[in-house]
Amino acid sequence: MAQPSQGTRISAAPITFIVRHELWDGNIQDHADQGVSIDVAADVMGRETALLRFNCFDIERSYIYGPENPNLKIAAPAMLGGEDRQSAGTGALYRMDPVVDGNPIGWTVRTLAAKLPKMLDRAGYKAIAQAADMDAVRAALPEVEACARQLFASRRNTVKHNRGTDIFEAGAIRFGLEMRRLPIGDGGLAIHVLGDIGGSTRKSYVEETELLAFDCFWDGAHYHYGPRNKNHRIYWDMTLVEQPLDWVFEQLEGRKLAAMLDRAGYPGIAADVDLDTVAAVLPAMKKRAYEMWSEGERLTGHGGLPLDPTPNLAAD
Repeated sequence: MAQPSQGTRISAAPITFIVRHELWDGNIQDHADQGVSIDVAADVMGRETALLRFNCFDIERSYIYGPENPNLKIAAPAMLGGEDRQSAGTGALYRMDPVVDGNPIGWTVRTLAAKLPKMLDRAGYKAIAQAADMDAVRAALPEVEACARQLFASRRNTVKHNRGTDIFEAGAIRFGLEMRRLPIGDGGLAIHVLGDIGGSTRKSYVEETELLAFDCFWDGAHYHYGPRNKNHRIYWDMTLVEQPLDWVFEQLEGRKLAAMLDRAGYPGIAADVDLDTVAAVLPAMKKRAYEMWSEGERLTGHGGLPLDPTPNLAAD
């Protein structure tokens, strides 16, 4: 899992709390996820070392003893064999229970205030556990919590794409097709799944929002659940999915759209989707999508890729 080098540092000597926002991409770092990590760090043999890590993400809600301790042993209960094993330098990972633990940031702060020395000892850092100044820790924790909550809310990675050049209405939702090229040269055919939220269509304040996005790029092909919402992004395994556009239509023709919209954070729209209406639209949309794909092949050698970068008008 990627661990960014920068973060907000809050000192409670000899402990330092490091708070970061992180974006995980499916099939790159791990599963698709976003959130805040809180590290408990200190100097170990002249090097700042993460002693504990708390993952306060949308999906990944866990904590790790000794994420950088190669000598940490993980004991199994007797009923499961009872044999100690080395952590292989990745620490001992435990899951929070979202049902009983509640918000992961709040749980982390409460746990640090009550259990930090015991957790440091369990992570293999007995001397630091004994040296920890719990008065200083408890004084620092409100700042740690405020920083974590602010980062969780403000640093979320979301995207706003163009709606597409070719629009296909399908009842509660619509599809937009776009030949897309990034300034770095990557790109291809993009399929945007759009819906109206925030009011009925007769209201002036109704907003069209991109609910799902499928970027069938020639290099970094990926798709987004809720690009304006949680924006959980998954890169296709191109060994298994050799033609992303085929994969997209397999899901749409397999009537997976409502489930995907629910996963994107739009259960109300998912409930309103008429899959028969979608199915009726798909033949014409599929025909046009492959025409645009072929045009990109003709122009650039990559399906759906135009000659010039595509201005992101939606972001203006």
